[in-house]
Amino acid sequence: MALDIFVVAIYAAGMLLLGWYGMRKAKTHEDYLVAGRNLGPSLYMGTMAATVLGGASTVGTVRLGYVHGISGFWLCAALGLGIVALNLFLAKPLLKLKIFTVTQVLEKRYNPMARQASAVIMLAYALMIGVTSILAIGTVLQVLFGLPFWLSVVLGGGVVVVYSTIGGMWSLTLTDIVQFVIKTVGLMFILLPICLYRVGGWDELVAKLPASSFSFTSIGWDTIITYFMIYFFGILIGQDIWQRVFTAKSEKVAVYAGTTAGIYCIFYGLACALIGMAAHVLLPDLDNVNNAFAAIVKASLPDGLRGLVIAAALAAMMSTASAGLLAASTVLTEDLLPRLRGGKQSSLGINRLFTLLTGVAVLGIALVVNDVISALTLAYNLLVGGMLIPLMGAIFWKRATTSGAICSMTLGFITALVFMFKDGLDANTPIYYSLAVGLVSFVVVSLLSRRPAIVAKLA
Repeated sequence: MALDIFVVAIYAAGMLLLGWYGMRKAKTHEDYLVAGRNLGPSLYMGTMAATVLGGASTVGTVRLGYVHGISGFWLCAALGLGIVALNLFLAKPLLKLKIFTVTQVLEKRYNPMARQASAVIMLAYALMIGVTSILAIGTVLQVLFGLPFWLSVVLGGGVVVVYSTIGGMWSLTLTDIVQFVIKTVGLMFILLPICLYRVGGWDELVAKLPASSFSFTSIGWDTIITYFMIYFFGILIGQDIWQRVFTAKSEKVAVYAGTTAGIYCIFYGLACALIGMAAHVLLPDLDNVNNAFAAIVKASLPDGLRGLVIAAALAAMMSTASAGLLAASTVLTEDLLPRLRGGKQSSLGINRLFTLLTGVAVLGIALVVNDVISALTLAYNLLVGGMLIPLMGAIFWKRATTSGAICSMTLGFITALVFMFKDGLDANTPIYYSLAVGLVSFVVVSLLSRRPAIVAKLA
């Protein structure tokens, strides 16, 4: 175990060192928020994939594989296909806008009121992304090293807050690339082969699991469709993901490297689901299936290699945590703070200060929130239900009006809240009904409203 702790400590020190190097490259406001809009194919692909594949898609997919078999990969598949769609169809118009936040699209197409209303929803979403990932970091450190939970959160989350604050997007990009390599090697080329070897090979895995474990639909069509409704569409409008799109050097980089990142996410999901299936064979009587990842790492790997795989899991969680943290800070400094400062734009120093304050807030929430997964589900439902239709309309429908957008956001938001309260956070109805109500109200009110005199060209 001492060797494992040493490996993880070296990894954490490396992240801080890369954060310091990123600080030296972040010399302007644009460098800090979007890496100077200058990332080439390799950096763009790595940071895009690392941002999407966090604790839920790693530890969560292993759990899904343990319970449902290969069909557990659909969570990552929905995320990956969302990345493909985003880069193929939305990257081109987004890069032309030279903006920093999702909500700026709404202001360009509609008016400042639409931007302010949507910024509050986006801020809640980004904060919950950061909180969830930092909680996952704390849980892994607690289970594997026996540390108190609060100390695990402070240590693991503290590293993320420090490197995110000092270098912004350049620090995130550099750490994301290393994290991408570590989790690819650790999970796909070390943990998966060793797990299959301990099971006895592929034939033994097939022999020891029921046939349903190898069905791609055993998780249920309702779950698959819900994953797409929430995560596929959530990827299309999430600030943490759009902010990565804004870093691309060119449209070509976004299309080809972004599509590659999306395809990689699907294969990553398959690997994690297979790890979960092997864990089900090797550890069939787990008291808590949520600990399937930590349990299989403990049971299957020797010292040193275990530390590398722990670092791989932390890499997945840290990349998503830092993305959520910078996204929340960017929404604050670009969308909400200027209104309080009379329209005055933020500086590099303000960006760093608010990233630090946001990081402290995320750590604080992580220490007191008990049911963060429910909070994350709530944030995704509100994000997609309230913002997807107005955003897509802003980009692709010339007849859209400000009245239609605000009506759609308001009714979609309220509908999601009502059905989450009525049917529960695990129900499918909040996202279905909020999107339906949002679409109908958007189209009807826009058609009944006066046609916009001047339409900002976004697509």
